[in-house]
Amino acid sequence: MSDPNAKYQSPLTSRYASAEMAANFSNNKRFGTWRRLWLRLAQAEQRLGIPGISDEALAQMEANLDNIDYDVAAAEEKRRRHDVMAHVHAFGLAAPQAAGIIHLGATSCFVTDNADLIIFRDAMDLLIEKLVVVVDSLAAFAREQRAQPTLGFTHFQPAQLTTVGKRACLWVQELLWDLRNMQRARDDLGFRGVKGTTGTQASFLALFEGQHDKVEELDALVAQLSGFAGKSYPVCGQTYSRKVDVDFVAALASFGATAHRIATDIRLLANLKELEEPFEKDQIGSSAMAYKRNPMRSERICSLARHLMVLVGDVLQTASVQWLERSLDDSANRRISIPEACLTADIVLATLQNVVEGLVVYPQVIARRIRSELPFMATENFIMAMVRKGGDRQECHEQIRVLSHEAAAVVKQQGGDNDLIERVRRCAYFAPIRDDLDALLDPATFIGRAPEQVDRFLRDFVEPALAPYAHVIARKKPAELSV
Repeated sequence: MSDPNAKYQSPLTSRYASAEMAANFSNNKRFGTWRRLWLRLAQAEQRLGIPGISDEALAQMEANLDNIDYDVAAAEEKRRRHDVMAHVHAFGLAAPQAAGIIHLGATSCFVTDNADLIIFRDAMDLLIEKLVVVVDSLAAFAREQRAQPTLGFTHFQPAQLTTVGKRACLWVQELLWDLRNMQRARDDLGFRGVKGTTGTQASFLALFEGQHDKVEELDALVAQLSGFAGKSYPVCGQTYSRKVDVDFVAALASFGATAHRIATDIRLLANLKELEEPFEKDQIGSSAMAYKRNPMRSERICSLARHLMVLVGDVLQTASVQWLERSLDDSANRRISIPEACLTADIVLATLQNVVEGLVVYPQVIARRIRSELPFMATENFIMAMVRKGGDRQECHEQIRVLSHEAAAVVKQQGGDNDLIERVRRCAYFAPIRDDLDALLDPATFIGRAPEQVDRFLRDFVEPALAPYAHVIARKKPAELSV
């Protein structure tokens, strides 16, 4: 047996991807689906009166759906340079009574394209469930942190206060849009059906001796047997339109952008020591700097999300260069780009769930940063309080301006702490509001409607969006990462 470590292996499957997603794009799933499509075609043809398809032939096919001799198929493909005919041959050896009717009337794309659509649909089902779990977990975090004041940032410069929960809702909102996009992409997937070599169904029309209604019935029946009842694409060339692939991968690429944004925010907040992803007891942050707690999961999300985002370029270019009824330059690219998009999205979702469910907030660090910035933000409150007690707005503004510049000089030129509040306390001009300063500096008075916005968003938007997936949430488990 050859050493698997002596040749390249994709990290997507060897290092990161879940077992279920890796299995969905395995040879067993692909070629097993081919055999199931051949069986459904034969069953439908027999039901509609095509002669020569015996019950024994169908029974042998059904008994060998997963009994795939890959050595036989590989040898035949090397000889014929045609993967579909190689597997027709291997299936015929396993089901000899059916050898003469396997693939009857069909072209290669009957199995390749229809199998892809089934596999893509199953992949998106897995991804949607994992995204639902992430949304639910992040919504719980937002609810828990709904009223925790924190410094807001614009341009990554200190801005007005918000709350940790409100910031998390910004992430959740984008994930909800991704859920909508992915569910729509999944539900929009149709079935190529039985369309023949250039999409005209000429071979099936000949098979049914010119009976157009029989051809349409066959197309509908195979689609129904394959789980796509009423969803067979009405027209196609030899392949289904590669525009379908664009819509499918675009939803995943868009999610990649969301994941990258969330993970980047977490990385920035980790640098500020306000928020951290989970860090295990025996985890090592750096081989040299033992004290480090690097946000390696969030960094992995960003790294893989970049790969996910660019894969949509492959399917866009493929869709744009399909000549007339079909061009084979789509095949090799699609074998790589679309499975990798699904595998990468799967890995990003598992990692994001792990991060979200283990987020650690450091309120004292947050409070210290608020204290360093809040005095400047509170100056307008000081002015209003003085005016309410009979002060002159313009004079008060000038007093605050002078004291603020003096405090800023201490911070910027001397490296000291912001002492604006102490300067205000000592200033005789502000004696009328000296006893009110603590109340005027309460961070909770600077967060506006953030807690109420969190409550309304979760109640009116998140909960209804997740309601159809209650069965998924009920069985959710923690995300286990192998590395």
